[in-house]
Amino acid sequence: MNIQTRNVSVPRKNTKEVMESYIALPEGKGPFPGLLIIHEIFGLTENIRDITRRFAEEGYFALAVDLFSNRNRTLCMMQTFYGLMFRPLDNPMLTDLQASMSFLRQQPEVDTARTGTVGFCMGGSYALELAVTEKGMKAASIFYGMNPKPLEAVARSCPIIGSYPDKDFTAQAGRALDAALNRYEIAHDIKIYEGTQHSFFNDTRPNFNPEASKDAWDRMLAFFNEYLVKSVK
Repeated sequence: MNIQTRNVSVPRKNTKEVMESYIALPEGKGPFPGLLIIHEIFGLTENIRDITRRFAEEGYFALAVDLFSNRNRTLCMMQTFYGLMFRPLDNPMLTDLQASMSFLRQQPEVDTARTGTVGFCMGGSYALELAVTEKGMKAASIFYGMNPKPLEAVARSCPIIGSYPDKDFTAQAGRALDAALNRYEIAHDIKIYEGTQHSFFNDTRPNFNPEASKDAWDRMLAFFNEYLVKSVK
């Protein structure tokens, strides 16, 4: 499938600042299901841009937002970890992501009734926060992210697909998330990949695992097809 790409400035909420971000979408008028892609601690890398293009090739309007754009990276990282640890459902990064989701839904090529998110590591943690705080999302994909506190917040989550490495501190979070989603009867697919390590999906990192990465991608596309692509208002 032919795709289009462009750089875009996404406004932060309640400020004149913007996040210099990246869009990939199929050719044609749409409307397309929309996805917000949330990066790892490394920022909006070429790996994240490549993943964004891969989603466009599958028929999605994909927006990869750069949370660190136009700000001091060290301060952003401190703010990130503070938010995840002490204010997991009410923090500046989450507010920026909520603004990014609003921006995504405002694009004329996006079907506002079919939006979701994908996040990796730090981004996976924030994707899960977004899944339980953002109304109207149809599905979220979590790659080796941490759970929100309190975990009971997932009772109001959209459907979740999660992929975790077993040789990583996030594996325990994945098991706890699976149990909680079962308890609250939220549609989900949680898988912990044996023999894999953190960032197994990132083909630019030493821990990249081709087999687990392909399986996680295929599972994610199937899950999104069921809960996001085929969803209706």
